[in-house]
Amino acid sequence: MSTELNDVAAAKKIQEAKTAILSEISKVIIGQNEAIEQVLISLFARGHCLIMGVPGLAKTLLISSLSQVLDLKFSRIQFTPDLMPSDVTGSEILQEDPATRQRSFRFASGPIFANMVLADEINRTPPKTQSSVLEAMQEFQVTVAGSSRALPLPFFVMATENPIEQEGTYPLPEAQLDRFFLQIKMGYPNEEEERLIIARTTGHHPISLNKVLSAQEVLDYQTLVRKVPISDSATHLAVRIVRQTRPEDPTAPDFIKRWILWGAGPRAGQALVLGAKARAVLSGRMAATEEDITAVSKPVLRHRLILNFQAEADGAKTDDIISRLIS
Repeated sequence: MSTELNDVAAAKKIQEAKTAILSEISKVIIGQNEAIEQVLISLFARGHCLIMGVPGLAKTLLISSLSQVLDLKFSRIQFTPDLMPSDVTGSEILQEDPATRQRSFRFASGPIFANMVLADEINRTPPKTQSSVLEAMQEFQVTVAGSSRALPLPFFVMATENPIEQEGTYPLPEAQLDRFFLQIKMGYPNEEEERLIIARTTGHHPISLNKVLSAQEVLDYQTLVRKVPISDSATHLAVRIVRQTRPEDPTAPDFIKRWILWGAGPRAGQALVLGAKARAVLSGRMAATEEDITAVSKPVLRHRLILNFQAEADGAKTDDIISRLIS
């Protein structure tokens, strides 16, 4: 009973921490509340996220500011066509001891060795370099020269893509997309938000961000998310949603069979449940509901559905298909 009470108290504490985090982030980012909340869901569910948005929407500022608020080491990798895997993971370099003149190899860690890693424009680098991030995302380690090296925890990757410029890019393969917990869309600010952005960023107003959580507290809350109970009906809803995205499934509706080439895999069901649990905890609740499942459905599913040519001909959009499915 005492453990349950402690978990409930922790849920209330993380809700207060979320409010404080949003308050700090709002000092430097105007609007984008839904995207920020989804990033937090991904972080506390121990997942990684892919952010889609045109340049200038504060994607880089969001992750760097969040790392300051959470007191985590931040690293930014600008993915370019000439970037090599060793530029991401690090490499062994030969060095000579000035006293003994003996030579030995020393590992020089790459920018992937950080708590929060921004993979900026990840689709601008070839698949060989893209894949160097895969092991880090899945196993929280990298292998260099035959040796596996653990990454610092917590470890969180936020990759970005520019959706309007596709020339000279290397689209992420479906297997790699599936490893991203959420795909988050950042849209243009409204008129009032844009006015505030311009007013705040064109003057001389130094802003300092206060630390809200430590690395250990983030790890503790990630563990707490896994403990959150979820009802059988909510789990059943997650399974049903995922299975109905597959056109070959007998329960799939006609519009899925008409527009979807490949549906979501089992990772989507796991992400729906974990995302629902994280959303519940961030709201101060120690139980995930069906409403939490539907709330995270779009960012969980939108990068896991492959539309066919008929969908393109009919002008069907992934988000519209998901809305129709969960309604």
